[in-house]
Amino acid sequence: MQIITDEQGAYHTAPRRTFFLARRFPSLFYYPQLIYLVFRYSSLAKQGKYGDEEWWRSSLGAMLALETVGVEIEITGIKVLESIATPCVFIANHMSTLETLTLPGMIQPYKDCTFVVKRGIVEYPVFKHIMLARDPIVVDRKNPREDLKVVMDEGASALAHGRSVIVFPQTTRTVVFDPDQFNTIGIKLAKRAGVPVVPIAVKTDAWGIGAKVKELGRIDPSKKVRIAFGSPLEIQSRGADEHKQVIEFIQQQLLAWGHPFIGPKASVLSEPQAAVSSNQ
Repeated sequence: MQIITDEQGAYHTAPRRTFFLARRFPSLFYYPQLIYLVFRYSSLAKQGKYGDEEWWRSSLGAMLALETVGVEIEITGIKVLESIATPCVFIANHMSTLETLTLPGMIQPYKDCTFVVKRGIVEYPVFKHIMLARDPIVVDRKNPREDLKVVMDEGASALAHGRSVIVFPQTTRTVVFDPDQFNTIGIKLAKRAGVPVVPIAVKTDAWGIGAKVKELGRIDPSKKVRIAFGSPLEIQSRGADEHKQVIEFIQQQLLAWGHPFIGPKASVLSEPQAAVSSNQ
C-alpha cells in the first residue's frame, strides 16, 4: 500500500471541508487523534504485532490526521524510490516532530526503513514500544566518537539486511537550515555500506517546537507542509561532493518554498521575504 500520487508522482492534500472548531483550535483537535494512534499501536507493539504494515499505517495515520485540522501537505519525488534496487540512506533536514512521525508512512511501502534516533526517543512512555519494535539505531549524543561507531556498525548491519536508514544530520530540530550544523554521518554510513543516499528536504514548521515538551508544539494550519525527495546519489571518493549535493538540494527546495535558511543562496531571499516566510 502506498500514498496515492498524481501522474507526476506528487501527493497533494485533496480539497476538503474542515470542521470550524478544528480549524480554530487545531492542536486541541489533533493531539487526541495522535494520542489514540500512539496508544493503539503501542499496545500492538508490546504484543509483538507491530510489523511493516502497522509501521506504515500508524505513520500515515499521523499524517492524515493533520489534514483533518486543516494542514495542507505536499509531497514530491516519492516515485524515485521505485527506481532504487537496493536499500539506501535517507538524509533529511530536521525541522519538527512531524517528519519523524510521518516519513515512514511515505517510505515504508517502497523501502523497509528505520531511524537513527537519540536515546530519549526510545525512553518516552508508551511511544517507546513503537520505536523499539522497529529496531532503531540509538545514539546518546554524549560521545560523538562512540555515536559514530554505533551508527557505522549498526547502520551498516541494517543496510546489509535490506533495511534503509533515515538520518537527520543536524544536532537538533531547527526552523532555519544551517549547512554548518549538517554533519556527514549519513554520507559516511552510505559509503561504508556501499549504498546510495537519497536527500529529503522538509518544510514542516506547521508543527511547532513546544516550549516545555519539544514534541508537543502548536499545530498551525496556515503553514503548508512540504516534503521533497531528491534523486539517489552514489557515493564517490570520500563523499564530499555528494554531501554538498544533499545540502544544495535542501537549500534549493527551501528557496523555492520561500523559506529562510543560512548559506550562500540565502541572500537571494530579500529581507521582507525572509521575514514573511518565518511566520508562515
